[in-house]
Amino acid sequence: MPEIAGDIPKLELKELYISYTDRKGRTVQAVDDVNLTIANKPGIGELAVFLGPSGCGKSTILKAVAGLLPPDSGSVRIDGKPVEGTGRDRGMVFQSYTSFAWRTVRQNVEYGLELQGVGREERKAKALAIIEKVGLKDFADSLPKQLSGGMKQRVAIARTLVNQPRLILMDEPFGALDPQTRWGMQTTMLDVLRTEDNTVLFVTHDVAEAVYLADVIFVLSHRPAHVLHRIEVPAFESRDATVKQSAQFKQVENHVLELLHSSNVRGNIRVGL
Repeated sequence: MPEIAGDIPKLELKELYISYTDRKGRTVQAVDDVNLTIANKPGIGELAVFLGPSGCGKSTILKAVAGLLPPDSGSVRIDGKPVEGTGRDRGMVFQSYTSFAWRTVRQNVEYGLELQGVGREERKAKALAIIEKVGLKDFADSLPKQLSGGMKQRVAIARTLVNQPRLILMDEPFGALDPQTRWGMQTTMLDVLRTEDNTVLFVTHDVAEAVYLADVIFVLSHRPAHVLHRIEVPAFESRDATVKQSAQFKQVENHVLELLHSSNVRGNIRVGL
C-alpha cells in the first residue's frame, strides 16, 4: 500500500461558520464551527461522506469547499492552500441532471476540456476512455433524452472525472434514482473512483449508502451543522452489493444508527436503501 503523505491534509475545514439570508430577509445560521480534516492519500484516495438530516447544512459545506459560497469566518484549505473562489482542482456532481440537451454524451464529457483549449483529438480520446469506464461506451453518440436517469448521472460523473480534479464533490447524486438503479450506481462509482485516485466528498442522508461508500463518515447535527462524530469505516471483504447483507456491514450500519439516535439526529434519515 502506498505511504500516506505528510502532515498537510487533502482538505481542512477550520472553525467554519456560514450563514445566509432567507426569502423573508432573515439571517439563517447554516454551519456552526465545523472542524474536520481529510488525509492526503496518494495512490489510494479517500471517500468521505457527510451524513445528516435534510436541510442540516451538508450541501452548504460542499458549496463552501467548491468556492461557490464564502464562509462568514473560518477557513477551507485544499492541500494546505486556502480556497478563494472556484477552480479546476474541484469538480461537482449534483442530484439534478445537468447535461446539455443538444450535445451527445461524448460532447458533454468533452465540454470542460474544450473550455481548457484541449485539442479535438486529445479531448475525444480522453472522453471516450472515461465514458467506457462508466459503462456508456455504446451510448457515446446518444443525446441525453435517449438515456435513463442512471445513465445521465454516469455522464455527469464522467464529465467531472475527465478534468482530473483533486476533489470531487457529490451532492446526493443518486437521490432521484429508484433503489435498484441507485445500488448499481453506487457500485459503478466505487469501481471507477478506485482507479482514478480521487478524494471524494459525498453528501447523503441515507445510512446504508454512507456505510457502503465511505472510508470515513462525518455525522452532522441538525442545522446549524456541526460535526458530531467521525466514523472510520472498516475495509469490507468485498464492495459488491451483496456486502450489504453481511454481518459486518449490518454491524457498522447499526453502530452509525446508534450514534444518530444517541445524538438525537432525526428527520429524513433513510435506512436500508
